[in-house]
Amino acid sequence: MMELDFSQIVPALPGLWQGMQLTLKLLVMAVAGGVVLGTLLALARLSEHRVLSPLAKFYVNYFRSIPLLLVISWFYLVVPMVLNWITGSLEPVGAFTSCLVAFVMFEAAYFSEIVRAGIQAIPKGQAGAAYALGMNYGQVMRLVILPQAFRKMTPLLLQQSIILFQDTSLVYAVGLMDFLNTARSKGDVVGLPHEFLLFAGAVYFVISFGASRLVKRMQKRLAV
Repeated sequence: MMELDFSQIVPALPGLWQGMQLTLKLLVMAVAGGVVLGTLLALARLSEHRVLSPLAKFYVNYFRSIPLLLVISWFYLVVPMVLNWITGSLEPVGAFTSCLVAFVMFEAAYFSEIVRAGIQAIPKGQAGAAYALGMNYGQVMRLVILPQAFRKMTPLLLQQSIILFQDTSLVYAVGLMDFLNTARSKGDVVGLPHEFLLFAGAVYFVISFGASRLVKRMQKRLAV
């Protein structure tokens, strides 16, 4: 039976923390961008516009039907070309920017469905009462519907964020040194790949499991 040696984990913690910082930075920015874009997609899909609604529906169904790893690879190749074409600059676009765009575009499809369900869960009488007070559509959504909807869907948004935290490990495909890729690299350098991968798996489990428990507690507190 193979003997495991975790003695090199502690000396490697500063480098592993740098990888975790990149993972968390990517996660926070992708969640923020995904929620904003997802909200716009949800509003477009719920609208009666003949063009916006079908386009939003196609966008959501398309990105929910393809693997995230494929999206990351696509944007890693396409984003630099598009940005260089728009700006006219030949400056290279880093892997982080490409991955961030990929995650925002991909996760927006999932966030939009959560937002759409949250909006539809609000009784129609709320909007009717707001219109009766003289509010327009924008005011109704901003002041009445969305605040209540986000209260209901916050646990689901956080749960999807936990899934996104796990999915950030897929950036290994483009060589981005996130937490998992850093652990794998350092394990290869010191000749202890199994130990470092086991440690990385334990870290992902602790963070994801702990966050899931907090989300469940929050869900009970926010329940109306």
